[in-house]
Amino acid sequence: MRTKTTSRFSFRAVAAFLGFVAVVSTSALTLVPSKETKRPNIIIVMADDLGYSDLGCYGGEISTPNLDQLAQGGLRFNACYNAGRCCPTRASLLTGLYPHQAGIGKMTFNEGAPGYVGSLNEHTVTIAEALRSAGYQTGMVGKWHISETVERKDKAEQLKWLAHQQEFGDFADLKTYPTARGFDKFYGSIWGVVDYFDPFSLVYGNKPVKTVPKDFYYTNALGDSAVAFVNQFTKSQKPFFMYVAYTAPHWPVQALPEDIKKYENMYKDGWQALRQQRYQRLLDLKLFDAATTPLPEFMFPAKDWATNPNRQWDAHAMAVHAAMVDRMDQNIGHLIAELKRTKQLDNTIILFMSDNGASPEDPTEFGPGFDRAGSTRTGQTVAFPKQKEVLPNGELVHAGIGEVWAHSLNTPFRYYKAKQHEGGITTPLIVHWPQGVQQPGRIVREPLHVIDMMNTCLALAKAPYPSTYQGRSITPSPGKSFVPLLTSAKAPTQRLHPELFWEHFGAAAFRQQDWKIVRLNAQAPWELYDLRNNRSETKNLASQQPERVQAMSQRWQQLAEVYQAFPKPTTPQ
Repeated sequence: MRTKTTSRFSFRAVAAFLGFVAVVSTSALTLVPSKETKRPNIIIVMADDLGYSDLGCYGGEISTPNLDQLAQGGLRFNACYNAGRCCPTRASLLTGLYPHQAGIGKMTFNEGAPGYVGSLNEHTVTIAEALRSAGYQTGMVGKWHISETVERKDKAEQLKWLAHQQEFGDFADLKTYPTARGFDKFYGSIWGVVDYFDPFSLVYGNKPVKTVPKDFYYTNALGDSAVAFVNQFTKSQKPFFMYVAYTAPHWPVQALPEDIKKYENMYKDGWQALRQQRYQRLLDLKLFDAATTPLPEFMFPAKDWATNPNRQWDAHAMAVHAAMVDRMDQNIGHLIAELKRTKQLDNTIILFMSDNGASPEDPTEFGPGFDRAGSTRTGQTVAFPKQKEVLPNGELVHAGIGEVWAHSLNTPFRYYKAKQHEGGITTPLIVHWPQGVQQPGRIVREPLHVIDMMNTCLALAKAPYPSTYQGRSITPSPGKSFVPLLTSAKAPTQRLHPELFWEHFGAAAFRQQDWKIVRLNAQAPWELYDLRNNRSETKNLASQQPERVQAMSQRWQQLAEVYQAFPKPTTPQ
């Protein structure tokens, strides 16, 4: 039985005015009448820790018919970049800035440096704020994860808080909640990690949701809420912007039994077999070609599936991951159905992406603490099976898929979440817009970045990026609008971004045209790749072209200063 969040909500009206667009004044965004044609509704859907090749339309074996249908009727991008991790990507998405510029260069802790304040800083404006000023209704469901998260000093209190056994007030400063940053409606979680059957930091508006039904499953609740918001928005003639931020398939891997059953025998051949199968499908789909994107060597040569003593556990964990992606796709299908029912699909642009590559993290190593409850609200113990002694399924087990599966899920690339190699920072991007997309079904190979989402939304809404907002000066966005790539099938005459920048926990990268330097951490040497001829980063040319590496690393250093990756924090975390 599905959790019907629609019956639990009462929605408040939106105060924006129909037929107005935003212009810049010396003090803030103001509204002037628009004489332009009807503007599209905008929906951004974000998955969490999705593998690059998880979706069927990106070479995966997981059943994703609804996203595949969007891709068939829209566009797929093969060189769209994120910021490599959950909260930095979300900060970039919503503000059009690099993560450090927005204040979240690492995670959601205030570390005492401008690029590391742990929440969106005062010189940012969100897509929701800008579009609401331009006459859009705004709503969000799902994972926020860009408010400073402060844990209780007493660990026992923190664990009780996480398990819903004790209350300690708001989950973050209310001034940093979605409802304070431009969203008229919000249902979701403020922190990052959730128990899918009873999530911590769940709020509606800015009020805690203190209990959930017995049949609650978070992905369903978010899907139902998205449908409910569309139902409310379409009662008005004003266009709407909605941000649908699923937590799936972020760990802990927890899924519904009927979804797990579909995949229980699918992964028994293991990691290497899955990589080969996905790679071949990527070639068949013409997302890549073997000459310029060879399959990298398996990153874990000491690991062999045939001799893996934990084959049953690992195959099952991957089945649960697949089930989580499947359920997310089912709920995206419900959203599409509601748009069809309300006759809004043709004039709605849907953009689907992920915040980073698949996750190598093993939460069983972390154990209970910070954002991981050690028990349920009724006191049942949650297992963290470090020795893989308990199979992951539902609420009573907290585990992940681990680094070997993560590597496989990011085929055809190397590495994964938190690294700045292609496997960590490349996201599937599907864009569906019947009234705008030209030549649907094509693959776009132009490099984009999540910083472009803000400017693209503003271009669709015929609104400018503000220089000030509510009396605050706003940092100029380095992002660009990629609307021309949607509305014309002609190849661009010049790159949207001659340069792109990354830094996270010392891992770093810099793309200059088709050349890329990348390093694993602050102490590691720079690697150099020619992405035009070696997109999968298998041929390190650093030793052959030291002058290029030196010039590009110097430019990276300059941009690190400009984009506030420096100064680094001095407060230890």
